[in-house]
Amino acid sequence: MPGAGKDRILVLGPTGAIGRHIVWASLKAGNPTYALVRNTPGDKNRVSLVKAANPETKEELLQSFINAGVNIIEGDMMDHDTLVRAIKQVDIVICTAGRLLIEYQVKIIAAIKEAGNVKRFFPSEFGLDVDRHDAAEPVRAVFEEKAKIRRVIEAEGVPYTYLCCHAFTGYFLRNMSQLDTADPPRDKVTILGDGNVKGAYITEADVGTYTIKAANDPRTLNKSVHIRLPANYLTLNEVISLWEKKIGKTLEKTYIPADQVVKIIKGTPIPNNYLLALFHSQQITGDAVYEIDPAKDVEAYELYPDVKYTTVDEYLNQFV
Repeated sequence: MPGAGKDRILVLGPTGAIGRHIVWASLKAGNPTYALVRNTPGDKNRVSLVKAANPETKEELLQSFINAGVNIIEGDMMDHDTLVRAIKQVDIVICTAGRLLIEYQVKIIAAIKEAGNVKRFFPSEFGLDVDRHDAAEPVRAVFEEKAKIRRVIEAEGVPYTYLCCHAFTGYFLRNMSQLDTADPPRDKVTILGDGNVKGAYITEADVGTYTIKAANDPRTLNKSVHIRLPANYLTLNEVISLWEKKIGKTLEKTYIPADQVVKIIKGTPIPNNYLLALFHSQQITGDAVYEIDPAKDVEAYELYPDVKYTTVDEYLNQFV
């Protein structure tokens, strides 16, 4: 029987930018996969389960989940009883809620405690290590919220894994941290700092793969999993150099000093101030550069050297 002996995995936020990839990775790994989606009126056969800015796209995604064998649970993670009922059906809970819902994970922790059957909880992190950073506002406040959730998990004795994957290619790499374009620059590029600080890049699909690898691995229990892949652990200058070779052209570069970047962040409105603060964290303060503690940390690449991940070089090919 497919999935026999595998832990049952519940994904909260299954239609989001990261959640969907975790769902697919879970299915591919053979885990019985569950997705909690909001109740909405309508014919269930038409998958009228959620409201969104682009409902057709979300409905199509949910229908593809159902076709692939995902167990859809209708409900809301803000509703305690619904959440407990959903959690009682699974072994592992993975939350991919957005940054505005980080603090609400205390409700998930409470439901996990009441259900009493969960082997592992992955809180919504999927970024820099929130216990190792020197981020500027407004990112600092979000990291502090995530760190508080970690402390609640630990205080409540909930088994966990923290997933630190650093910089999504979709946010950091496809435009090389430029705010005014959705594609890599072909003439000019602005670089925060000196461009020589190492950052860690990963595709959203690979985040899904490594998350499920960790979920199925007893070595990651009560540990932080750090994803800093050798071919993707690069400075921005190195990334730009790769791009220049692909397009056969040298970009005109403008470097903004670190102290000036902080002033720019403070004077920039939402949401660009948040993006700039993330860029600052990776490209200036070096929040992806640290030594791990074997007592509480593991490196994903060392655990799973067999995973064929998308390299920065490969990722950039699609834009040439």
